[in-house]
Amino acid sequence: MRARSRSKTLKPIFKRKAKTMSQPRIYIADLAAYNAGILHGTWIDAADDLNDIQAQIKTMLANSPVEDAEEYALHDYEGFESIQFGEWESLKHLHETACFIEAHGKLGAELFNHFNDFEEAKNAIEDHYHGEFASLSDYAENATSDTIDIPEHIKPYIDYEAMGKDWEMSGDIYTIETGFEEVHIFSHH
Repeated sequence: MRARSRSKTLKPIFKRKAKTMSQPRIYIADLAAYNAGILHGTWIDAADDLNDIQAQIKTMLANSPVEDAEEYALHDYEGFESIQFGEWESLKHLHETACFIEAHGKLGAELFNHFNDFEEAKNAIEDHYHGEFASLSDYAENATSDTIDIPEHIKPYIDYEAMGKDWEMSGDIYTIETGFEEVHIFSHH
């Protein structure tokens, strides 16, 4: 545990444009070729324009080793953190998710998994995000010191850890941890 002066006001650490380990990409397989025992497909940057994604798929199918290839499926993906997809996921959904993750990194993926709904995850980060803190108690200390002026002789007696846990257990806030000392705080709707 780090020791630090309690007289300093903590400020949230904003890392909303976090990078993922790899860009969200999808592997689209040519089903006619696949059914004929041939692996044919293409990796596509899922954050590309939706029309560009569709054009890349059309080109891949036009170059199929099997005549009249028309059908495709998602056979692999990377860079989507912990989000899972099925092989028949819509291109629009893949694209929107990729753009959200490119904008918000692992936090975006964890929010999506928390809500299992793209619009709710987007709403949470746009309207209910309080920032990233090293711990829930750091958030409680920051929120308290921003609200009221606490006399120096009282500061050592305030249990910010208990205060933060109370706020979380009461439903006033919720947290998403994305790593060591990476606690993201959100208020409920």
